[in-house]
Amino acid sequence: MSSEANPFESLREQVDDAAAVVDADPGVIERLQNPERVLETNLTFERDDGTLETVRAYRSQFNGDRGPYKGGIRYHPGVTRDEVKALSGWMAYKCAVVDVPYGGGKGGIAIDPADYSEGELERLTRAFATELRPLIGEDRDIPAPDVNTGQREMNWIKDTYETLENTTAPGVITGKALDSGGSEGRVEATGRSVALSAREAFDWLDRDLAGATVAVQGYGNAGSVAAALLDDLGASVVAVSDSSGGIHDPDGLDPREVKAHKAETGSVTGYADTDALTNDELLTLDVDCLVPAALENAVDEDLAADVDAKLVVEAANGPLTPGADDVLAERDTHVVPDILANAGGVTVSYFEWVQNRQRFSWTEERVNEELERVITDAFDTLVDTYESNDVHNLRTAAYVVGIGRIVDAYDQAGSWP
Repeated sequence: MSSEANPFESLREQVDDAAAVVDADPGVIERLQNPERVLETNLTFERDDGTLETVRAYRSQFNGDRGPYKGGIRYHPGVTRDEVKALSGWMAYKCAVVDVPYGGGKGGIAIDPADYSEGELERLTRAFATELRPLIGEDRDIPAPDVNTGQREMNWIKDTYETLENTTAPGVITGKALDSGGSEGRVEATGRSVALSAREAFDWLDRDLAGATVAVQGYGNAGSVAAALLDDLGASVVAVSDSSGGIHDPDGLDPREVKAHKAETGSVTGYADTDALTNDELLTLDVDCLVPAALENAVDEDLAADVDAKLVVEAANGPLTPGADDVLAERDTHVVPDILANAGGVTVSYFEWVQNRQRFSWTEERVNEELERVITDAFDTLVDTYESNDVHNLRTAAYVVGIGRIVDAYDQAGSWP
């Protein structure tokens, strides 16, 4: 596992790889390798014991050519300026690949939320929302959940914004609870798009998903939902892991029972009748499909040489370094890139935003049907681009699609001082 690769440099390299195929001015490509602006702020909040603490927080707005900035907010000690810049860029291209009319944004606070009480997290979140207030809005920048955040934090941000603005604006944020204007199907959306992408990839490769073996690294929301839905499609989930370690059963696990075990114990480890294994061991298992669903840089060039999966479907953002991509491409191991595979989250966030603007709620059935249409159409476009251009992997093809759409929007808008 690599922890040293700079995710922002990885993004720039990925854009470079696609730029050779896209007909665009080099100056425009350079523009599309850098964020338009980055907020870096120090948040001071009160701890439960009355002391004050100051932490670093960020919001990157990468590109707004196709619509309002869109992207999650994560709470993690590894949050850095370069990380949120990279993540906001991936969001811009992700939205373009699935043809959702958003730009890319991302934010984060450099903390471990496990170190704080609920009251402390609420005060910190509201302090961040206050700093974000001039930047965000239903037509400007629309945050959402990410690593270690969820409906609770989104509700706090929405309430803070609406209180300070003296308005009602449910579309200022997505990923909210249903009673606060959230959407049916939003919690499962990222994992659902991963499962749909895997299904489409198996079909494209003329392989049978029923009975195929799957390993999932990272058993949070995206990983656990993807595992359950792949199990529903007939695949056999033989290994899963989280930050504490992994479990393996060659005869197949029950993904939902494993999730219940983790909810009860705090980890997937210790699940009955399984063998323990490390995250790196899981990533190199001999399986038909590998789903990296943790953090970026999980697989570097060295580890990629030992990856035995026939197909990789990225549930996390940036789990493979560019060097790992090259190794897998040379071995004809296809990778369904993050900017398509995990785009279910932003797609259903868009549906939530549309419902908020219309003040009309959709059924879960409609949400899931619309999501399936978006993902399958995007996969077909990805494959057509891959097969009709001289590109060495599906990721580069995805960037060709995404960059092309953003460049078109930029050109159509024109340029003025």
